[in-house]
Amino acid sequence: MRLLKPVAVSALLGALLPAALAAQAPGTSSPSAQRTSTLTLDEAIAIARQNNPLYLTTANERKTADAQVRQAYGALLPSSNAQFYSAYQQGGDIFVNGGSLAVGSDQLQSQYFLGLNYRVNAGTFVQPRAARANRTAADADISGAAETLRSGVTQQYIAALRAEATAALNDTLVQVQQANLELAKARVAVGADNILAVRRAEVAFGQAEVAALTGHNTAEVEKVRLFQQMGVQPERDTKLTTTFAVAKPSFTLDSVLDLARRANPAVRALRERETAAGWNVRVAQSSYTPSLSLSTGWSGTSFQYTNSDFPVQQAIDQNQGRFASCMSQDSIRLALSMTSLGCNARFAPLTATQQDAIRSSNNAFPFKFQRSPLTFSALISIPIFDNFQREQRVEQAQVDRDNARLNVKSRELQATADVTQGYLNLVTAARTVELQEVNAQRAREELTYAQERYRVGAATFLDVTTASGSFVQAQVDRVNSIYEYHRAFAALEAAVGRPLR
Repeated sequence: MRLLKPVAVSALLGALLPAALAAQAPGTSSPSAQRTSTLTLDEAIAIARQNNPLYLTTANERKTADAQVRQAYGALLPSSNAQFYSAYQQGGDIFVNGGSLAVGSDQLQSQYFLGLNYRVNAGTFVQPRAARANRTAADADISGAAETLRSGVTQQYIAALRAEATAALNDTLVQVQQANLELAKARVAVGADNILAVRRAEVAFGQAEVAALTGHNTAEVEKVRLFQQMGVQPERDTKLTTTFAVAKPSFTLDSVLDLARRANPAVRALRERETAAGWNVRVAQSSYTPSLSLSTGWSGTSFQYTNSDFPVQQAIDQNQGRFASCMSQDSIRLALSMTSLGCNARFAPLTATQQDAIRSSNNAFPFKFQRSPLTFSALISIPIFDNFQREQRVEQAQVDRDNARLNVKSRELQATADVTQGYLNLVTAARTVELQEVNAQRAREELTYAQERYRVGAATFLDVTTASGSFVQAQVDRVNSIYEYHRAFAALEAAVGRPLR
């Protein structure tokens, strides 16, 4: 086996490293990758907003807030209720006020009631504004949740890209270690070195293969985590296509701090919560004001005997009773030479037509109602003492308002600290990338030089191994610095509360 020439070693390094760089730039793809599905960062964020369960849970609060606003305005209108009552009672003795009343037939009864009620106090007019303030706060919470989701998806997208780039770099390093192994074998074959150099190269090659295997597994896991953030089932062989440029920040610390104070959704949400808490205090204080209650209603009743002959017999009995009473009075009048009452004419037996009319009027159940008189009532209630319950509600509302104000101050301080830290980390990360680029280039030159010296017998394989270790570490540090920069940029965007690129 012949020795590798220096030109071949340099060409190998020059060919393999750009391949790793291409893997770090998701915009490029191999022919096999072109057959897979693609996913940009914007698409991932859009899918997450449609499917992420935690975000959708927060978004559902808008429905609750809308319902509260409708309820608050609905309190300005009268409430109404309708009732329908139906009953059956078996015939027999009915006891009323200690006495019994015989009923010779089963009874059916129904009743309806339609009522209007209106109650109003000072809180009735304050509650709509408080409900609107709570809805605005809910909207701000949703905006904050959307920004948190965007930040989380972006961070995970970058983590997945970083894992893919690391896996691609590990594949490149496997080939570099393989080149070292071939070089060692060539030296041993011509008797210029012993088998120990080959074994060292084989160990390094095996370790590189393990690192590559681990790297690809990590890349798959990070991609699964990305789909988890998106709220959908993971799809295999999805290509992440969004690229990120590395550049020094074009903005200043003061500009991003000012932007965070104005646009940070978490701060804005807490400010809206403070406003809503202030209105809730006024709602609680309204419990000291008098209340006016107005009510009116319409009702009617229907009644029917199940035996239609029973009311006819009642009418006959009543007619006969009146006839007997009339005859008794008439006999007295005649004895006193007074005019006759004409009982025979006045209380003649019921005709068949009259009996049929009674039977027809009895057929009233369930909807032939007899209308009851209209009712109307007004009540003024003046609260005097309710065992300090109102005081407790007002005090609790005031504490909630004060706590909301303190939460705003705390979040503003945290935003300032987070933005400042994020900006400084970003500036440091940008400078680190520049330094790691230089280190990676020097490590590549060192490895090429060590391999050439080993080829001509001016160095040992230990020198090649040392240079290879430095080369591997420099390339890993370079990739890590690039994605640490992107991670720092995403962290700064999260602290500011909006995208900056």
